[in-house]
Amino acid sequence: MKKAFKVPHTLTLLFSMMIVAMIATWIVPQGFFDTALTETGRTVVIPGTYTLAEERELLTPWQLLTAVPRAFAAAQDIIFFVFIVGGVLAVARRTGTVDALIGRLLEKHSDAPHKLIFMVIFFFSLASGAIGTAGEYIPFVLILVALCKAMRLDSMTAVGMTVAGYGVGYGVSAFNPFTVLIAQGIAEVPPYSGMWLRLALILPFCIIAYHHVWKYAQKVIADPNASMVADLPCPVGDISNKNYPSLNKRHKLILGTFLVTIGIAIYGISQHGWYLYELGACFIGWGLLTTLIGRLNFDQASDSFIEGVKDLTTTAVLIGIARGIALILEDGQILHSIVHGLSLPLSHVPATISAFGMLVIQTILNLFVPSGSGQAFVTMPLMAPLSDLVGVPRQVAVLAYQFGDGFSNMIVPTNAVLMGIIGIAGVPYDRWFKFCMPLLLKLMLAAAVVLMLAVVFGYGADVQPEVVLAPVEAVTTLNQGS
Repeated sequence: MKKAFKVPHTLTLLFSMMIVAMIATWIVPQGFFDTALTETGRTVVIPGTYTLAEERELLTPWQLLTAVPRAFAAAQDIIFFVFIVGGVLAVARRTGTVDALIGRLLEKHSDAPHKLIFMVIFFFSLASGAIGTAGEYIPFVLILVALCKAMRLDSMTAVGMTVAGYGVGYGVSAFNPFTVLIAQGIAEVPPYSGMWLRLALILPFCIIAYHHVWKYAQKVIADPNASMVADLPCPVGDISNKNYPSLNKRHKLILGTFLVTIGIAIYGISQHGWYLYELGACFIGWGLLTTLIGRLNFDQASDSFIEGVKDLTTTAVLIGIARGIALILEDGQILHSIVHGLSLPLSHVPATISAFGMLVIQTILNLFVPSGSGQAFVTMPLMAPLSDLVGVPRQVAVLAYQFGDGFSNMIVPTNAVLMGIIGIAGVPYDRWFKFCMPLLLKLMLAAAVVLMLAVVFGYGADVQPEVVLAPVEAVTTLNQGS
């Protein structure tokens, strides 16, 4: 009798991907583009400068092992942010605020879970599209898990609405400063140009995401055994038939300070370029305020904080290992080779197909360069001149980059924020992949249609910079490498 196939643990899957990445560095040609520093200190590749490495550098199993602690060091900002958020939320739960909030929300929305799902997806997408929020949603995950559980939903639904919200937001962003503006600057099209189309796409793409998550949620409501995580423990415990405390003035004051903290974080991100270190400081400050307002003694707060951190140890480990995959590819000097090789076929197909090809390339490359701004600096210097050669407006090339980066953020295991969210919610990566892949395909299909129509109707032609096409020799260099 054959044994049923058992999907490996997420940690096993991620480490296996590191091994595959190491083997790929033995096979894929090693090479690189010349690079230059921008005024902001970021490194951008120079088109037409791809060269093969003179000597192949073989990574050894020892380098694979040393990549693990290096990856933890490289991902320390998101790891420590997750620890801080987990600890501070545990303090807030100790005051009864989180349970009181859930009880109040259940009073108002227990009979309308579809409204909750749509509101979370829509508002998260607006925030991500405006200021590039993603990791900032981590504090909401356990709250949404508890709320979904109380509504007879599951943690997969909570993760679905959270990740779909920021994935759609990044994908159709009108003016995300970390993706859209950087890509438009590199492509030499005016900042914020073409915004009308991106604004028009927000609602349709949110509806696609909402339909996917709500369709799954309906199955769970009808039959709890249909849940994809029915056999797993819920990270917030058994909360069935729980008596929630009333939302008193102290709880409201703690929630008010939470909103102020989020507001300060958003202001810092948009005006001063804050990121995870500063956000972590904001939440530490909120944790101290919560301790005082909730009338906890510092020993109680410390115990709760440590327990919250302990609960997220697995999540932190997964985030670190996920970063190791990209690290191996960088060490093996094949990242630029992958970018170069994927771009070659685009010059041999019609413009509409090239636009779709750009979407596919950006989606694949997000596995290796999960940073949105990092991907822009690596790919847009190549895609912009290539789009001129194949007759695709540069604005469309920017849109293809947005779609590829944003939507695939929902599924690539090298995305530390994704691994943090599913880890906190107790959702294994393989089950999340099974849930999210159909949604990704729906969004990609819609994106492909938008891109092809954008080429047909000349989206961005009004802001296309005047370009002097390179002579045949230079085109050959761009397509084949020097």
